[in-house]
This record gives sequence, structure tokens and C-alpha cells, in this order.
Amino acid sequence: MAATMELRCWGGDWGLPSVHTESLIVLAYAKFSGATITVTPIDWTWKTLTGTVPELVYQGSTITEPAQILNFLRKQRFNADYELSARQGADTMAYIALLEEKLRPALLHTFWVDAENYANLTRPWFASRSPFPLNFLVPGRHANTALSRILLTKGESPLHTITEVEGKIYSEAKECLNLLSHRLGMAYYFFGNTPCSLDAFVFGFVAPLHKASLPSSPLQSHLRQLDNLQRFCDHILNAHFSSHPGSPQPVQETVDVNLQKLTQLVNKESNLIEKMDDNLRSSPQHKPLRADPRPSPGNDKSSTPA
Repeated sequence: MAATMELRCWGGDWGLPSVHTESLIVLAYAKFSGATITVTPIDWTWKTLTGTVPELVYQGSTITEPAQILNFLRKQRFNADYELSARQGADTMAYIALLEEKLRPALLHTFWVDAENYANLTRPWFASRSPFPLNFLVPGRHANTALSRILLTKGESPLHTITEVEGKIYSEAKECLNLLSHRLGMAYYFFGNTPCSLDAFVFGFVAPLHKASLPSSPLQSHLRQLDNLQRFCDHILNAHFSSHPGSPQPVQETVDVNLQKLTQLVNKESNLIEKMDDNLRSSPQHKPLRADPRPSPGNDKSSTPA
């Protein structure tokens, strides 16, 4: 394709190319299908409030929503599902629906509604990536949208408040993770030896939960018990993002690398100084040879007239 496809999405952190679930789905599928896209983070721009991410721009057309973007890429002959059988294709749709129904509400609650996680991780991160004065608006807007979505999809009678709904959504999310873990087994991908759209969706949903440093998360604690899902996320990061030149690098990861280099340099200098000090301490100590102090003019008798 002559023209370049541009993907606008939230930037990366926590060792991920993006912290945003929908953006991760599209980024992963693009890698799996071999699509060449130019990634443009919306961080520190007004699109943090006005933009709909992820957003694929190509030849004047704009496509939003992961499902629509993936369909567009397939039409451009970037199809990661071409080897799937009809049964596997049907299973893919079923598992994606399961993720949306069972896992998404718990993820929204974990990152946007849980007070401790929101105050210590989610709100500071999105506020720091939004320009003034949007840094005061963007996190709260996302939090309100998440709460409304949870209550709209899970707040049926007799569960009407978020406290009443909380137990239900976490129970369903843990069951969903268990099903995914059982289906994956010891394989690297869900169907065969190559990744497909289901792998992209599962990665987008599970990777932020796996990599984020959440102060409080029973769902993350449950994921810690499912080694194969954690290995699945790490394998995709290592195989499809870390080793490919030009892959989007998390901003925080770049800062950490520079800090690590600076720390190594300081440590080397400290070690060199310590070695020099040890050598001086271990070398024979002799009384320093100092020239006799020259007499001052007032004490020099030879200069005193007879």
C-alpha cells in the first residue's frame, strides 16, 4: 500500500506499547497481520478529551472501534485469521463476546471505579498525559463513563448500586479468566502456532491487568495464579513488540532506560574511586618529604646588618 496508515491511540507505559485496552488490541493485530502503521500517541494533545481512540486514519477516511479497524485491515489484505477454520472463527466470536460481557466490567471497575487504584494509578497517569486544563477533566470524564457503563450493563434489579454490583462483576471476571486459561492450556496462542484476532483481544484485555502496579486488585491477584495467561502476555510482548525495530516504545520505559544508564555510570565512577582509595590505603605509607620552610625575612640573621 502506497499511503501510510496512521493509528492514533493512548501512549505506552508499564512495559506496554499502550495502556489502553482498545489501542492494545489494534496494535497487536497489526503486528500479527503484518500491517505497517504509523503510531501517533494522543498524549499531551487536545485529543485526550475530544478524540475517539483508537482511531485509524487512511487516505482521508477515519475508522474507530477495534472491530471496525480490524475489518478494515482485513479488507486491505492484512488478515491474521486466514488460517482459521469455520469452527475456530465461531469460537473466536464467542470468546470476544465473553470478554466484553464478563471481563470488561471488572476491568473498568478495577482501573476507574476502585478508589485506591483510581487515586494512586489511573488518575495520575491520565492527568499527566493531558495538557492543562484537560488534566483536571479527562480522568473524571473517563471515570464517570466507566461507572455509567457498569451500571447500565450490570445494574439490573435487585442490584442497583455499584457496591451491590461489585461482587457480581468480579465473580464473572474470574470465571472468564479461568475459561481463557483452560482454553489456552500450555500453547503460546489460542489457535495453532500463529496469533489471530482472538489473541489480540485477549492480550488487549489481560495485559494491562498483568503489567499495571495496582495498589488494590483482587482480579489481579487471581490472574497471578494463572501462569499461562501471564506467560501469554509476556510472549506477545517479547515476540512482537520488543524485538521489532520501530515498534512503539513506552515513554516511561525510555525514561527508566536513561535513568539506568546514568545509575550505571555513577556506579562505575564510585567503583573506580573505591579502587583508588583501596590502592592508596594498601600502599606503603612513608613520611612525606617536605622542604624545610624558608625563613622569613624577619628571622634571617644573615640578612641582619652587623
